[in-house]
Amino acid sequence: MNGRLGGIARHEKSRGAIETLDHVSVTCERGVEGNGRGRIAPGKSGRRQISLIEAESWAAALAELSPASDHDLPWHVRRANLLVQGVRLPREPGKVIAIGKSLRIEVTCECDPCFRMDEIQPGLKSALLPDWRGGVLGRVLTDGDIAVGDEVRIEE
Repeated sequence: MNGRLGGIARHEKSRGAIETLDHVSVTCERGVEGNGRGRIAPGKSGRRQISLIEAESWAAALAELSPASDHDLPWHVRRANLLVQGVRLPREPGKVIAIGKSLRIEVTCECDPCFRMDEIQPGLKSALLPDWRGGVLGRVLTDGDIAVGDEVRIEE
């Protein structure tokens, strides 16, 4: 089953402003162009080079928040780089996500939600904990130029 790329976001530094984009270059060397976490430091594995979240998981997490909560929070407040729609991201390291014509991302681990999620919305961290709702982290395997609407595939 294939899905679509629903959104692209980046932030230059930790706690920095989030910028949403229609298209971007993603490379093995820099990750999402202009994103602070993309460059792999010497001696590091790059396992947190890029982050992805499912639109469906984001919606499920928001639905669990209390009735007084803001259920219309935009996905990018999660600080993920890519939002995918209509496809379930792999829940195990080593699987490969393909986006557009050439981008390939290896899943390295779950993107565990941190305390910052509760700064955004009380209860959001807990709502993102089950079933990898917080998304996945990965390492870029092959470069690619991507755009919102591109096809997303899971390769075996």
